[in-house]
Amino acid sequence: MRELMGIVGIVVAIQGVLGFSGLVFDDQAWGMLHKWFDLPSAAYLGIAAVGLALTVWGESGRKAGRA
Repeated sequence: MRELMGIVGIVVAIQGVLGFSGLVFDDQAWGMLHKWFDLPSAAYLGIAAVGLALTVWGESGRKAGRA
């Protein structure tokens, strides 16, 4: 289950980075989240941070399972 959450974390982090980058470098957010939600750039940074945390948590489960 943790490995799956790591993969979900990667997707979430990518969507957060795309949304933030689109708002900073273009006039609209990139990725899929802007099609469903109207979020400010700080929210996209938070989404990227949550995705990164999920990825780290999922990868720590993989390393603990090998030992």
